[in-house]
Parts: sequence; structure tokens; C-alpha cells
Amino acid sequence: MRVFENYESEVRGYIRSFPTIFKSAKGAILTDESGDTFIDFFAGAGTLNYGHNNEHISKALIEYLQEDGIVHGLDMATSAKKAFIQTFQDLILKPRSLDYVMQFTGPTGTNAVETALKLARLVKKRSNVVAFTNGYHGLSQGALAVTGNNEYRDESYISRTNAAFMPFDGYLGDMNTLEIFRKYLSDGSSGLDTPAAVILETVQGEGGINVASKAWLQELESICHEYDILLIVDDIQVGNGRTGEFFSFEFAGIKPDIITLSKSIGGGLPMAMVLFKPELDQWKPGEHTGTFRGNNLAFVASRVAMEQYWNSDDLSNAVKYKEEILKKRLEAIAQKYPEYTFAIRGRGLVYGFEIKNDPTIAGEISAKAFEHKLIIETAGSNNQVVKFLPPLLIDEATLLEGLDRLETAIDEVFAQKKERLSTQY
Repeated sequence: MRVFENYESEVRGYIRSFPTIFKSAKGAILTDESGDTFIDFFAGAGTLNYGHNNEHISKALIEYLQEDGIVHGLDMATSAKKAFIQTFQDLILKPRSLDYVMQFTGPTGTNAVETALKLARLVKKRSNVVAFTNGYHGLSQGALAVTGNNEYRDESYISRTNAAFMPFDGYLGDMNTLEIFRKYLSDGSSGLDTPAAVILETVQGEGGINVASKAWLQELESICHEYDILLIVDDIQVGNGRTGEFFSFEFAGIKPDIITLSKSIGGGLPMAMVLFKPELDQWKPGEHTGTFRGNNLAFVASRVAMEQYWNSDDLSNAVKYKEEILKKRLEAIAQKYPEYTFAIRGRGLVYGFEIKNDPTIAGEISAKAFEHKLIIETAGSNNQVVKFLPPLLIDEATLLEGLDRLETAIDEVFAQKKERLSTQY
């Protein structure tokens, strides 16, 4: 690890939580240079929904490169892009009766968010955007302005204007937080400028796995229609099947005006795109560009993934089946420790396990899990939530083995904590 310590910036993050040198990976298993194998409940922060080195994707990429397929093409027409666009229409949009224009942005999620915000302001001729408490949308300037976590916002020392925050679903307990939003919009003296758009995640990933309900999402869409506000759903981490449906908002029956996608949409390769309703396509040619807008290798990977996994409901049903396994196991672990207050929440295969009366313990659990060869991260404003993001294709036996390792780690952490407390008296 000395090479990284000597030559890589102090900004490095995950390497500190998982201090080993990984060499290879397959499915839900990572192998380091020492030959130790780790179960992956992290999946590249939600990028590897189809697992590491998916055999169908790898085969297609090798064949494409061997045929000298276009790798870099700006936004020119290529065979790989044509096939991706047609497949996305046929397998994703048309079966869901969704009519969207596709825009390929720079390859990261924050590129997609910046594009969505810029387009919304262009269309509505307004500057303000409303985001929600605990939301996370990226770390470039515009995306950072609509990200709630102070840990990210304070370090940038930039002007974070043209953004306002409202309480997310559940932020104020049982209260319907949209009543506050509606009151602010209806009161000309509230100080809230009518926004061009509202941006949100239906399941807040980095914010602590906070889940918006069907009724809340439907009411939010209604408010946006009433006040002529564009609804942007950031589906970068929890889209592409993570919640069981391809889009995380499908269960609510809403149709956002704009959708941002990245992470797993590229089949494990860098890619980001924005979907928006045709009437919003008011860009002039070349008005928003980028050297790496549209990754042809990612087009190939994504097309193959869609053909393999989204031509039926099999993957969605498998995700929902594995969700029940995960949820029941976490509930059983919580029942072992009645002296603690737990919150277990999520949808599909994005779940959070929070120890509410001891917010420091999640980090200890993640570290102990690593000792037991399980990769799992934390989330939340104080990293107080153990966050589950296994590959969607993880087999049941590996999922159960990973949960066994997690339970062992939790047992050891609680035992150590009990021992520390007993020595204080």
C-alpha cells in the first residue's frame, strides 16, 4: 500500500476503508493480490448491478474491440450508439409507455445532473431549483448546490446560490412534508422563488437510504404540474433495476419530466445520459457538449445487458425475492439486540441498517466486516447507516454467506462495545 500512500493524493477515500490491493473480480467476488476473496456488498457504489466482469458483457466488448469498433466518436453517429438507442427504446421505454429524448453527457453522474439543471433553467427561464434534505446529486458546482450534506458543501468554498431545500418524505416524522412545500409555493412572502425544477432521488442513497412513498411521489408530481415546475428524478444510483423495476419511480406511476442516469447504465463502464420529454428539447445544436459524451464501449455493454436481463421480468422478480431474504435477515439480527433501536429501510437491493441510539457503530461494523472479507460501506449525514448495495445478480448462496459474515461482524462489535462499557464501571 506504500505506493498509494506516497504518490496518491490525500483525497483518496474508499482505499482507507478497504485497505488491500484488489487484483481480479467476478460476479460478487473480489480477489486481492494475496489471494484472499471478499464478498462485494458495495458493487462500485451501485455501478456494478450486473456484477464484476459479467460474462455476456465481457464477451461482447472483446469482440467489438477485435473488430476495431469505434471507441471514441464525440456525438457522431456510430453503429454502437444506434444499437444502444434502438434497444433502449424497444426494451425500456416502449414497454413502459415512456416518451423521452436521450441526451448523452460527459460520463459521470454529476455531468448528467449539471445537464438536467441547465436544461430546466433554460426551458423555464427561472434560476431557482428545489432539492431535498439529505439529497446527494454530485460534487461539481451545480450538482453540489443541490446536495444537502455539509461535509461535501463546506469544503468547496463556492457560491451555492439558486437552490432551496425542502424536507424529504419522513424527515419530520409522520408529517406530510409536502404541505410545507405547497405553503411556501402559495405564499408570495415565503421567500421561495418559484423553481424551474425540483430534483430528488426516490431512495436517497448517500443520504442514508431514505425511501419516498408512493403517495408522496404522486403528490409531488401533482404539485409540480400545478405550479409549472419540472420534476427531475435522479436515478443515477437507484435506477437500472436497483429497486426491482428498471426505473425507481415506476411503482408510483409517475412520469418525471427529466431523468438522470449513470453508474450501472453503462454496464460497468463510464456513461451518463439524461432523458427528457420531447417538448423540453430546446437545445441549440452544440449548445451543451463534452469530449466524452457517449462512450461507445459503454453503449455495447449496456445494450448487451438490456438484451440479456431486461427482455423479461426475471431480473425484477429475482431482485424482489432477494430483497425478502435481506430484509428478514436484518430484522432477525436486530431482534437479537433489544437494547438498541434499529431502523431497517430500503427497496429492492438498496437497504440501510441504522442503529439509531449509537450512530458511531456503523463505521465499526463496516471495518469489522472487512476483517471477515465482506465489503460494505456506510451512508447518512454522520455515516450512521450500514448500506447494502450487492450486485443484482448475486446468487442466493453468496448473499447468505455475506449476511453470515455481516452478522458475525455485528456480534463482535456489540460484544466489544459491551466489554468497553463494563470496564468503565
